[in-house]
Amino acid sequence: MSERTSQRDDAPLPEIAGYRLLRVIAHGGMSTVYLARQEALGREVAIKVMRPEALSDEVSRRRFENEARTIGRLEHPHIVGIYQIGRTAADLPYYVMPHMPRGHLGQRDLAGDEEKVREILRALLSALSYAHARGVIHRDVKAENVLFDEAERPLLADFGIALRRGYGSRVTSAGLALGSTAYMAPEQARGEEVDPRADLYSVGVLAWEMLTGELPFKAGDALSMAVMHAQDPVPRLPRHLRHWQRFIDKAMAKGPLKRFLDADDMLRALGRVSRRGPRRAEALQEAVRGLPARLRALPRAAWVVAGLVVAAAAGLALRQAGSDGGGEFFRAGDPEARTASGPGLPSPTAGSAGMLANPDDALLRAAPESQASRLIETAGRQIRAGRLYAPASDNAFDSLTNAAAADPDHLQLPQAVDSLASALAAEAGRRIRAGDVEAAIEPLQRLAQLSERMPSGAVAGLAELRRKVAAAMTARIDAEAAHFDREAAVEVAELARGAALDAATVAALRRRAAAVPAVGEQLPGESSGMTVMRKGEGAYALARRTVGLDDYRRFATATGREAALCRERASVLRVFSPRDWTSPGFAQAGGDAVVCVSWADAEAYARWLSERNGHRYRLPTASEATGLAYQSGATPVAEWLLDCASDCSRRRIRGASWRDGGQARDGDASRGYDDVGFRLVREP
Repeated sequence: MSERTSQRDDAPLPEIAGYRLLRVIAHGGMSTVYLARQEALGREVAIKVMRPEALSDEVSRRRFENEARTIGRLEHPHIVGIYQIGRTAADLPYYVMPHMPRGHLGQRDLAGDEEKVREILRALLSALSYAHARGVIHRDVKAENVLFDEAERPLLADFGIALRRGYGSRVTSAGLALGSTAYMAPEQARGEEVDPRADLYSVGVLAWEMLTGELPFKAGDALSMAVMHAQDPVPRLPRHLRHWQRFIDKAMAKGPLKRFLDADDMLRALGRVSRRGPRRAEALQEAVRGLPARLRALPRAAWVVAGLVVAAAAGLALRQAGSDGGGEFFRAGDPEARTASGPGLPSPTAGSAGMLANPDDALLRAAPESQASRLIETAGRQIRAGRLYAPASDNAFDSLTNAAAADPDHLQLPQAVDSLASALAAEAGRRIRAGDVEAAIEPLQRLAQLSERMPSGAVAGLAELRRKVAAAMTARIDAEAAHFDREAAVEVAELARGAALDAATVAALRRRAAAVPAVGEQLPGESSGMTVMRKGEGAYALARRTVGLDDYRRFATATGREAALCRERASVLRVFSPRDWTSPGFAQAGGDAVVCVSWADAEAYARWLSERNGHRYRLPTASEATGLAYQSGATPVAEWLLDCASDCSRRRIRGASWRDGGQARDGDASRGYDDVGFRLVREP
């Protein structure tokens, strides 16, 4: 909703059934956003409506439709959701979103509030991890697209140029990459194919902006800005923010391969950013203040002489150690241990100065390194590089297994094992959420083996990791259930046995998967007898019964929808004895099929039911409707179909009714007929 003002705010407000539009919030090239009140629920919402001139622009129309479809697929606490999709009285596409009254990130000054910066970054990375796992790349992460709700939660908005997996890069006809250049990754600015790491670059720019109050690059035009992102080095943060520099450098690396592996990896790195910042100068000043007054009063030259004396004494001791065979004190191959003074002695620049500044560093370098220490250090590098269990000759799993065999009591082993276990669980969860069940088997098996092979208690957070894996499996089973795919759900549940989960969790996951309706079975909680039907590689659910009179009455009461005019087929309008769905000309029970409703009425009912139940309902197509016989109560009726006839002002009707034997026909979509009702399809 961060759009440019480009039309008068006093223009007539669109008419949308069920909503009272109040005023314009924002304008854009292809749409206008309005503040509105939803009459049925009495809540304020934001409605994005496509502008009339954009409707004929194929690119704009597709962007608008892509945004609605994309947001509709994403349900996350830090992604702005979507309530409803439809068309205005003037036939302009629109969709309804929550109203975000607290403004956007670009309106806030967070410089100096590092905890708030961390909170917002955690929320955005969580949202991007969820979107990326579902194949959606935002491609326009910027301050204006981070909105705040009444609870001050940051939510990611505006998926108008989002890219779904497998669609390649998208470039405008002018040859300019879509997105905002102030936050745009170099490869995106060049119009190259992008992956989720382009979004991570934008998050890095956002982090810089929140920390400093300004953008890392400034230019007078979009092209110059893009060139700076592609060529200029990442600028240095102010001294008091230098503890963020490594995080920013990796996030804003010029090439995607040098950035964080994914949003989860970036989230972990965020947790490692120091909360104290550089405090060496303050610590030194505090130490000096603690000295006796006589020492503090010594001239600067006296301190220099004292430092040289200490350095000389340390050098003499080390030479003596070297003459006694103490050269082994230094690690073989350490470049700092090979100087003009001979092997085993510290260089004048790195050794002496380093010992003077921090004697502990010299002692650490001098300590003999065990085989387990080397393996643990190697494992750390392998984890950071994502080499968790492959390739065979260079992976963290083998390194830590060998380290445990060499020294099971090594003090650094538990922390290293915990890091690997967390990385394995995160990778497994990521693959499960993305639906790549087969690829999740290996990290789950390795996690189970790690818990078996390591010393007791080495994996301190194993129970929590298993809980997270189980949660990812549960979410994936529910996702497969929403797609009516029991086979895929069972496949996910079977992973639990190889993931070292407890027996109760395994049993619960298998029961959950087995409860997913298969083809030919009815969906629970649907009074219309929704039955799962196969459709190519996918599935859908089709109602066995037409919508009844009582069901439609609840809809009409809730929405205040006026009754359509009703006519007999091939007759003139009833002028002297008008009829509608409340009085079709014959007696009906509450469960009988509602008739005298237009195709437009039926579509409005499907939208209302979708909003109320949280599923997606629509009318069936001709091919879908023939797959399952339907029931309509005491009086047989035909049914409205989704299909257009000669044009979409007329819609197809199928099925036998009390008037005829079921000849195919079509009808005026704005009129009702006394022998035509409707039933619904529930989409995955």
